[in-house]
Amino acid sequence: MSYPGLTLTPVTVRLSRAEALALRMTGLLLRPHPTARPVGVADVVEWFGAMQAQDAASGLWSLGVRLPGATQDDVRAALERREALRTWPMRGTVHLVPARDARWMLELTGVRTLAGIAGRWRQLGLTVDDGERACDVLGAALTGGGRLTRAECLAALRAAGLDTDGQRGYHLLWYASQRGVACIAPHVGTEQTFALLDEWAPDPHRPERDEALALLAHRYVRGHGPVTRHELARWTGLTVTDATRAITLAGDLLAPVEVDGEPAVVDAALLDAPRAPVDDLHTLPGFDEYLLGFKDRSLMLDPAHAAAVVPGNNGMFRSTVVRGGRVVGTWTRTLGARAVTVKVQQLVPFDAALRERVEAALTGYARFLGLELRHSW
Repeated sequence: MSYPGLTLTPVTVRLSRAEALALRMTGLLLRPHPTARPVGVADVVEWFGAMQAQDAASGLWSLGVRLPGATQDDVRAALERREALRTWPMRGTVHLVPARDARWMLELTGVRTLAGIAGRWRQLGLTVDDGERACDVLGAALTGGGRLTRAECLAALRAAGLDTDGQRGYHLLWYASQRGVACIAPHVGTEQTFALLDEWAPDPHRPERDEALALLAHRYVRGHGPVTRHELARWTGLTVTDATRAITLAGDLLAPVEVDGEPAVVDAALLDAPRAPVDDLHTLPGFDEYLLGFKDRSLMLDPAHAAAVVPGNNGMFRSTVVRGGRVVGTWTRTLGARAVTVKVQQLVPFDAALRERVEAALTGYARFLGLELRHSW
């Protein structure tokens, strides 16, 4: 029942850190969710809105770990069907996004990214005119269903008189994608390919700006919450003002909570999810929303272990062993023709039972790749 002139303020739910972690892992689709039961790549990517994928192999396993029983070939086939695509929608970083949403996400979040390139481009000897010329060249080269490898794209740029040496080629490809001309298509063999965004995703969703803000906020919060408006701003590259507005626009899809005395929001539907700690075990890729979706990672990662996960604090994340939502180890892989060899680094002591569970999880990863598992502790 509503009353004229009366505004009801939602009740803020206070969560313990354990409860907040349980809800976060549920939103990340690493625990059973009360409403979300994704059956394919399109479902998972749409759930998050965007998934970190600057490393293609990590992106594949980020999907595979959330789709039990799926293989790497299954995921690749879904990407060939254009259930999702890779581009640079936020912070100048490659993400998997729903194909129909790529254009509006680029338009919403790319403005500040494009505005911030001037200094770096001066160092590289690039100008905005070079970027616009690259858009014209790649647009023409890719028109008509063309799908070119990275090397072929760079060759087309050089043939047009653009210097692609050093990092200039990367930045020109990035600029053309950021401007919505190109997108990253699935690999052909081991080679990255590019396609024309308008042809790869010919039926784009075109929400108005407020609708787009609300949609982006809801997807981020439901896939990562509880989170603060500052974390939404960081993830999207939006201003804090826009992030605050986005949360407001999402309305009652989001619910206010408090963690450690700090206000946050969570997917309202998630408040009905079990909050009890679960002793689950995951072997996650390094570039996964589990850690990269947040600035404050203390719920999942002991600060004492941060250097082991991100050596040198250089943005290169190691793959993680996660028990009950907390990082307990890291792992690295070496691919062979018939087997994948995995080396595990323990950050806390593994007893025999935990070691057996880690080996079982890594066996699942090897099965995803279609390879045998060899491990070195």
